[in-house]
Amino acid sequence: MKKVLLSVLCAFILTVGVFPAANAYIDRQNAVIRIMNKAAGKVQVVTLPVGQEAKYEKLNMLVRSCKQTDPFDAENYFMFIEISKSDSGKIFSGWMSANEPGDNPLQNADYDVWLVKCEQ
Repeated sequence: MKKVLLSVLCAFILTVGVFPAANAYIDRQNAVIRIMNKAAGKVQVVTLPVGQEAKYEKLNMLVRSCKQTDPFDAENYFMFIEISKSDSGKIFSGWMSANEPGDNPLQNADYDVWLVKCEQ
């Protein structure tokens, strides 16, 4: 009995060591973002489709990817976005996280942009 228990325990340890938990992400079709126009003092929530350029006031935005964490992990969303202003060119290109909005948001003199979530 001890040998069987020991062999099952060893097999489990080897399996866990060989196949660590994968960080799976689910691709979503839309990014929901919050935009603050500082000059006008207004905040608006906008849904942007992945892969299509969208315009909001002076901003041109292109979401390249929007991902959700595995449903069995803590819920979080990640988005890769490129933002340019019509008068000054590209002002942001990078990843944003919904759970850590202060890590990598767009903070511009005129606009702030944060990711809210990704959805189908």
